[in-house]
Amino acid sequence: MAQFTVNAQRFDPYKNFKFRVRWDGRYVAGVSKVGALKRSIEIVEHREGGDPSLTRKSPGRAKYEPVTLERGVTHDTEFEAWANKVWNFGSGLGAEVSLKDFRKDIIIELMNEAGQIALAYKVYRCWVSEFQALPDLDANANAVAIQMIKLENEGWERDYDVAEPSEPSFNEP
Repeated sequence: MAQFTVNAQRFDPYKNFKFRVRWDGRYVAGVSKVGALKRSIEIVEHREGGDPSLTRKSPGRAKYEPVTLERGVTHDTEFEAWANKVWNFGSGLGAEVSLKDFRKDIIIELMNEAGQIALAYKVYRCWVSEFQALPDLDANANAVAIQMIKLENEGWERDYDVAEPSEPSFNEP
């Protein structure tokens, strides 16, 4: 685990609008929204025989919620290509699913206002459980067409090798 150095000049929390998503060693273009990383632990309740009026609680299994990625519709096929590995309609009987490489690890990087990577999380063994190729279309609307994938995963962890950056100073000359 990396040693942390504290940026004594930084008191403000990081903003949620500067981030990047990476898989297969490259950044995914145009991702405009990433769902929350959420983990919950089941509660195992039990009682002791000598004290039947008291319930004890222990931690049980961990559950990781799916992560959603959204971006504007373009000609880039990254979302669709990954979704098609799980189910590709019209590919022929017995060839609808690619169990060889339908899972990917992804990295979510949060950056500070100066564009430096401040935090990173690794999300493991993701696969696409839901794909929205087009949103509702409305001739009276004034909005960007957004596509979305929902990623089931088997856990995530913070990348402690990403240290807090030393932010640049813009002192007057």
